[in-house]
Amino acid sequence: MASSLATNQSIINVAAICGSLRKGSYNRGLIRSAIELTNQPSLIPDMSINYVDISPLPMLNTDLEKDGKYPPAVDTFRQKILEADCFLFASPEYNYSVTAPLKNAIDWASRPPNVWADKAAAIVSAGGSFGGGRSQYILRQSGVYLDIHFINKPEFFLNAFEDPPKFDEEGNLIDPAAKERLKKVLLALKAFTLRLQSK
Repeated sequence: MASSLATNQSIINVAAICGSLRKGSYNRGLIRSAIELTNQPSLIPDMSINYVDISPLPMLNTDLEKDGKYPPAVDTFRQKILEADCFLFASPEYNYSVTAPLKNAIDWASRPPNVWADKAAAIVSAGGSFGGGRSQYILRQSGVYLDIHFINKPEFFLNAFEDPPKFDEEGNLIDPAAKERLKKVLLALKAFTLRLQSK
């Protein structure tokens, strides 16, 4: 298993992937808030989150694979996934499922060799009344085949449209209770990553 973790207090590198390409996306706001939390070692020590942009990826087409090589954008993306210790998915819900950009990214990184395999992951989502929850179930199903080990609890679904406001006009998370829940997700992801890497 690829890992940057040593026996001492090394940094856990998290690749954060958002299923929305919109700059003001609430789900991107969740990732920004997660990054802010990990930038405070007193809250979450020894964890670094790197946002991985999936917008440059072409739509999956195996005709683009030439002589066993992938297009440059795909190769760069796959390398970032390979080098990560674990993953944080921010998955909005479109039509009871994951978004097309997120599914596309998942499929590109699953091409041989599958660079998702045998690592921990967590999912967060923001949306309507169910907070994007249905997309999480679909993503978990894909994870079974890809050997991604999702944490089971705590779950994080956030109704982005109820009062009081959860996000500001730029899509930044401002709700203290939601930030505390997000912190618990990250701590659980860290603990599960360490468990998997100790095996």
